[in-house]
Amino acid sequence: MIHRILDKSKQKELESLFTSVFTSSEGEKEGILIGKLSSQLASNIDNNEIICFGVYENETLIGSIFFTRLIFSTPIQVYMLAPVAVSAEHQGKGIGQALINYGLNELKKRSVNVAVTYGDPSFYSKIGFQALSENLIQAPLKLSMPFGWLGQSLTGEPIPTINEHPVCVKEFNDPVYW
Repeated sequence: MIHRILDKSKQKELESLFTSVFTSSEGEKEGILIGKLSSQLASNIDNNEIICFGVYENETLIGSIFFTRLIFSTPIQVYMLAPVAVSAEHQGKGIGQALINYGLNELKKRSVNVAVTYGDPSFYSKIGFQALSENLIQAPLKLSMPFGWLGQSLTGEPIPTINEHPVCVKEFNDPVYW
């Protein structure tokens, strides 16, 4: 398997992967929603505000993750991991965890301080994410399931308290995702 940093040219491939994965796991409505989100994110990949990583097997994209920057006036780099997809036939083999670890290591190389995500604590805890109080870092929009707000320091230091509301990339600026 080969891990790669992806660019805008992979938009259709990414939309297809995310639509398929989320349709099979969450239903058609969610598949369409996350497929469109991934397409919008992919069309704006700039390797700075929006970063996308993929894993390939025999030149076929079998998994992908996006990291998007959360903007604070404080000079700190915080990225949000979402969404994540691994093709159904490749799930349960550690591919998603390996891909996320690959992405987190790439962020560390870029001197990113903190990674956050909004998802299943039982999955993300396997790769170092812990429950994150909004007293430390607020979510960009109101969370429908606050227990799913998770974070991890990428510096070895504790996650710092940031007393301000972040701005997310425009693709996530919709309550439907929160």
